[in-house]
Amino acid sequence: MDESLVCGLIGTGIGKSLTPAMHEREGAAQGLRYVYRIVDIEALALTVDDLPRLVDTAADLGFRGLNITHPFKQSVIDVLDELSDDAAKLGAVNTVLFDQGKKIGHNTDWSGFGRSFELGLAGVRMDQVAQIGAGGAGAAVAYALASKGVRTLTVIDADPGRARSAARSLESMFPATEFAAAGPADIAGVLAAADGVVHATPVGMVAHPGVAFDPSLLRPQTWVAEVVYRPAKTELLIAAESRGCRTLSGTGMAVHQAADAFEIFTGRPADAIRMSAHMQELIGREDTTSLAGALS
Repeated sequence: MDESLVCGLIGTGIGKSLTPAMHEREGAAQGLRYVYRIVDIEALALTVDDLPRLVDTAADLGFRGLNITHPFKQSVIDVLDELSDDAAKLGAVNTVLFDQGKKIGHNTDWSGFGRSFELGLAGVRMDQVAQIGAGGAGAAVAYALASKGVRTLTVIDADPGRARSAARSLESMFPATEFAAAGPADIAGVLAAADGVVHATPVGMVAHPGVAFDPSLLRPQTWVAEVVYRPAKTELLIAAESRGCRTLSGTGMAVHQAADAFEIFTGRPADAIRMSAHMQELIGREDTTSLAGALS
């Protein structure tokens, strides 16, 4: 091993994230001394006000970069010196590279979701698509969906104003796609006409259990894509599959966004197939441990 680097992840409720293991295993496979640290704001009793200090400290300590997750993908922009074209268009950052004294923001959520979608939901109808959530991950997912030619994309958010803002921000970039915005009260009507729905909120994560909308609204012919990857089978996906829906787990997005971030940090292409196999191995270990605990 002739190269070494340190990277990290900043977010809340991320103590059990599988991202460090994925990055470190891929680094080792490529001959790197690669250390990946967790900075859990919640566990450290910090707030969003501490974000600038944390990012600057990581840079000062010689970190190569940081991944950024909920709820900082938009607020971190104010801390950075530059943005990649995609991150600037999206208004959201999930990867920060420290390079030649500059803090440069990138977004690999959109490319990670796009690649996962290509592999897992090839051939689905995309005339009418509903997206639940207009936050940082939601912006990336909407960008990816529009890039893939969705005819009409309706963004639904608990804050209808945020949904409208997300829709407006994409209109000029994707004139062939019609964008609409809606609030929670509109979900039933939107889903009744949707070919597919993408869930892009934190609801369903280990730290935020539950379902963001009533899955009984889903029709069997509606495909359902998830961005949450832990658990791999969220309550939403389990309910959707029980209704006969074709589904896409968030694990694919997690792997492919991590692979793209790995390349930004190291300058080396990641082996996404190898990283995916490792992800499945890690999830399998968790499932086995949970089962053993339940039986003990």
